[in-house]
Amino acid sequence: MQLIYGIHPLSESLRQQAARRIEKIFIAKNKKIKSIQEILNLASREKIPVFFKERNELDGLTNRKFHQGVIGFCKDYVYASIDDVIANCHEALRGKSLVLVLDSITDPQNLGSLIRVAHCCGANGIVIPENRAASVTDAVMKASAGALQYLPVAMVKNLSVAIEYLKEKGFWIYGADIGSKHLIHRIDYEDHVAVVVGSEGKGIRSLVKKKCDFLVSIPMLGKVESFNVSVASGIILHEILRRWRVIF
Repeated sequence: MQLIYGIHPLSESLRQQAARRIEKIFIAKNKKIKSIQEILNLASREKIPVFFKERNELDGLTNRKFHQGVIGFCKDYVYASIDDVIANCHEALRGKSLVLVLDSITDPQNLGSLIRVAHCCGANGIVIPENRAASVTDAVMKASAGALQYLPVAMVKNLSVAIEYLKEKGFWIYGADIGSKHLIHRIDYEDHVAVVVGSEGKGIRSLVKKKCDFLVSIPMLGKVESFNVSVASGIILHEILRRWRVIF
C-alpha cells in the first residue's frame, strides 16, 4: 500500500480516477477543517472513510515528512505500458506526441518534479527504466504535486529497446547532452518527439546516447556546469512546444 500525503496531492488524487485507489484517509485531530474542507467533501462523495488521528501518528507513517496533516492510503501504483503513453496524446499538440524518457534518475524528488514538468508541457507521459532508477513512491507522488494522477508512467526493463520501439512508432529521439554543439532553439523538431534526459551527475549513459537521433544542449550564461534536470527538461519541452506553435 502507498501513501499520498499533502493537501494538494491528495485533493488532486480525489478529483481523478485515482480516487478509486484510495481506501482510507487519516487527518490530524488538530487540523483546521476549513483548510481541508475540499478533501472531506471529495472523500464523502467517493465514500472513502476518514479517520482523525494524533499528529504524531501521521509523523510516524511518513517519517516526519511534510504531510500537512493529511494522508491517503491507496493501492500500489500501476504502471502504464509504452503503448498507453503513446496513446495519451494531448489535444493541443494537434496529432503530435511528446514523450519524456528518463535515464538513471535516482532521486525521487527529481522524478516527481519531472512528472510535474512533463504534465505541464503537455507530454503524453514518461518512460523510466526498471533498474538503477527511482520508481513511483510516496515521495514521488508528493513531489509531483498531483501531476502523477494525470500523466502515465511506463516502466521498462531495457531503455534502449524502448527507444527503438518509439522509433518504430514514428518518434525522433533527442538526447540532452551538455557537450552537444546543437542548441535546442536551432533544431527542427519533426513529427513525434521523445526527449531523453539523464542524471545530473553523469548524464545519459553511452549505450542510451547512441540510440538518440540527435543530441542537443541548452545555451547558458552562468558559470555552473548545468541546469537542474527538471529545469533543463522544462526548457527543452517548452522549446519544442514553441517550435510546434501550439502555445504561442
